Amino acid sequence: MQGGSGADSDDAADAEGDELFEDKDPAEWLPTDATYHCTYAATWVGAKPRWNLAADEAERDALLGLAEDCATTVVSYEPAP
Repeated sequence: MQGGSGADSDDAADAEGDELFEDKDPAEWLPTDATYHCTYAATWVGAKPRWNLAADEAERDALLGLAEDCATTVVSYEPAP
């Protein structure tokens, strides 16, 4: 996954509905439709710097695993107001 503009949280939410924003990180939950895994991961990764959040080791490992299959996915974020 790369920095820049691309995956959007609204798109990821539309992909899987409200389940996306439950209190589970990528180590605990992924969209059932594997075609949304890269979008989900990019959205999740983009939220970290936006809200100044850290990832725990299990979450980091899960995201790194997803990134292997998402080489062309672009991560974007804007700093929170």
